[in-house]
Formats: sequence, C-alpha cells, structure tokens
Amino acid sequence: MRGDERLLIWSPEEIDAGLAPHRHLPALRHVLDWSRRVLVSGHPELGRTGPVCPYTQPSLRKGLFLLALPAQEGGGTPAEAVAGLRDWYEKLSADLTEEDRELLTVLMLLPWLDPSDSGELDEVQRAAKDTFVADGLMIGQFHPVCDEPGLWNEDFRPLRAPVPLLAVRRLLVFDLPFLVGADRHLDAYLQRFAPEIPARVRDQLVNRVVS
Repeated sequence: MRGDERLLIWSPEEIDAGLAPHRHLPALRHVLDWSRRVLVSGHPELGRTGPVCPYTQPSLRKGLFLLALPAQEGGGTPAEAVAGLRDWYEKLSADLTEEDRELLTVLMLLPWLDPSDSGELDEVQRAAKDTFVADGLMIGQFHPVCDEPGLWNEDFRPLRAPVPLLAVRRLLVFDLPFLVGADRHLDAYLQRFAPEIPARVRDQLVNRVVS
C-alpha cells in the first residue's frame, strides 16, 4: 500500500491478498473483478472490435493498474479527493519510462456517493477535467447509472461501473473523440500533440471541429 493523509493506493496483488482494510475490501475487489472481466473484454454493443478499454489489460500486465480510496472516511470534499488523486498520479509516474506512463492508470473509488444518481460524480469530473486535460491527463467518471453514451454506439453505456469512481491516465493522441465537446480541451490537445501548428490555425481547427 502507498498513500498519505489524503489517498490510499493498492495494487491488484495487494487486494487479492486481502491487504486492504477489511471494510474496503468488498468494494475494491468488486471493482477489480469488473476491470479484469469487463474492461479487458469485447462487448456486442460496443460498436467496434476489441476490448471495452484497450489500455486495461496492458496496464494490469505491467503492474501499472492501481486502485485507490480517499484516506479520510467519507472522502472529505470532492476537491480534496481529486487533488490527492492528481498529486499521487504525478508521484507515481515521475520515475516511469515514457511507455509506462502511457499505461499508468489509477481508479479512485468513491463508494459513499449515491449509486442511484450520478449527478454529483459527473459534476466533480467536469470541474476537474479542464485542468487535467491542460496538463496532459484524462479523468473519467464511472458510475452504476452513468448515462454517457459510447463513441461507436449511442445506445451503449461504457462508463457504468459497480461503484462510483474516477479514473485517471495519461492523455493520448487517440483521445481526440473525448475532447471535441469543449474548445479549451481541443486547444490543449492540439498544443500537446501538434505544437508546430500556429495558434491562429489551431483556433480555426478548434472552431471547425466544435461547430
């Protein structure tokens, strides 16, 4: 286990061995089982071939798939929980190779949130996404009733998980479809992956894609 006064982090092996606090083990094991069973597999409603999340299996294989919980019972404020997640992600990635940084994934469970209403989790994710994307990170929300549609099939709900959680990983060039809803996200993407494009042209591209 790693962590501090804000966040506690476990590897899948530690969870399998029962090394997390007993009160947290059911939720951690439930999410880990879902990750191993659902995220690494295909789905008939996904709308494309391949696993639901192409990064999960390589991340698990290399020991870069981690689960976390806010250290404070009840999670403190959403801002405190997200700040702890962000700081620890940066610490964990600091000594990794570039290839491994692309696979590092941290899922922060928030099991005390209402499992029948994703509104609070959605708001936390929206509030954090601007700064995460600007700094080259993706933050996504998963919830038992998340209504976010799939990219390839609008009737599929890929972000439904057994426990409310936030997932953080590196922003990748393939993430463009997740960023077209906001010009500030597109601009951050283009600055990172196409820095040679002049700002004026970049703005035109952003406006064209958003419209």
